[in-house]
Amino acid sequence: MISSDCDPNNNDNRPRRIDPGLSTREKEVLLAWIQCDSKSVVSRRLYIAPGTVNTHLTRIRGKYDEAGRTAPTKAALLARALQDGLIGIDEL
Repeated sequence: MISSDCDPNNNDNRPRRIDPGLSTREKEVLLAWIQCDSKSVVSRRLYIAPGTVNTHLTRIRGKYDEAGRTAPTKAALLARALQDGLIGIDEL
């Protein structure tokens, strides 16, 4: 018999990920930024001002902070997007 502590099917001990509640547009900006070389490329791709890209990224980071899932760097935001299923490895 497998102890419930070692049972891979027992999800009770896994930390619960809190959804940061990103809007559709925030997800779109996040994914574009992950896939592009710079914020200026994102602004041209999405037809928004570079300052708007920065505003979205600041709000996205704030929402992850509020959810207890800090993401201060682009790499950390990529990790969060992967964890949340917003992007797959094959899309990078």
